[in-house]
Amino acid sequence: MGDKEIKITILIDNNSIIDRYFLAEPGLSIYIETDNKNILFDTGYSDAFLINAQKMKIDLLSLDYLVISHGHMDHTWGLPYLIRLISEAAIEGLSYHKPTVISHPDAFSSKKIPEIGAIGSMLDRNSLERFFPTKTSIKPLWLTPNVVFLGEIPRKYDFEAKTPIGKTCIEEREVDDSNFDDSAIAINSPEGLIIVTGCSHAGICNIIDYAISVCKEDRIYDIIGGFHLLNAPKEQLKNTIEYFKRINPKKLHACHCVDLKSKIALSQVSPLEEIGSGVVLQY
Repeated sequence: MGDKEIKITILIDNNSIIDRYFLAEPGLSIYIETDNKNILFDTGYSDAFLINAQKMKIDLLSLDYLVISHGHMDHTWGLPYLIRLISEAAIEGLSYHKPTVISHPDAFSSKKIPEIGAIGSMLDRNSLERFFPTKTSIKPLWLTPNVVFLGEIPRKYDFEAKTPIGKTCIEEREVDDSNFDDSAIAINSPEGLIIVTGCSHAGICNIIDYAISVCKEDRIYDIIGGFHLLNAPKEQLKNTIEYFKRINPKKLHACHCVDLKSKIALSQVSPLEEIGSGVVLQY
């Protein structure tokens, strides 16, 4: 693949595709190849992303970056399996590369829902640093000339990102978790921005607006990932649809935390395409 090409593989999504025999689970993991770099975006909930990667002959021992969209279990609990994969490669004398972990500073903070228990990463940052180099940033962080980790997303629109999820610990204080660690990746392509999201707790419209601002590009080619439109309030869904009508993306790959009602509404204003574990998108 040439360094100007962009290849995005869905390693894990809530859904799988008929006659494609890949695992699915309520989680997300996406593999990105561009600018001669290999980037893993999230690790899903289990080792399923590793199994699917192996079936597709994707070498996760050659990762340059592991980007964590945010600290919830459905995006981080596969991380210990990646650590085992790389540690076992070292033991066996195989060629491997330790990826640099990129995240918001709060991504590995404690997260919990009182009646359920812990819902955050199994590893805190200090534990993770024993295995992989880590870099956290609130500001946008360019990983390649065309790929940027957006950092903390400004909350511009009042119809989204309104409801905290559980509690988190910030500076040794337990507070409502407004998921300020939720971020995304933006990729500059010749046809416009490709935006890769985790859950979009920061608000999908907020994320898109910030990507446009950071990249100085208002053409939206594709948006891939979770939009946090699961049982969305009527006002949020209505305003989100109006926003998408205005920005007019060339295509959408809405998955993970987007329910059927929201997908149907999105399909009325944007070209919504099939997505699931095993899908490969090339640009």
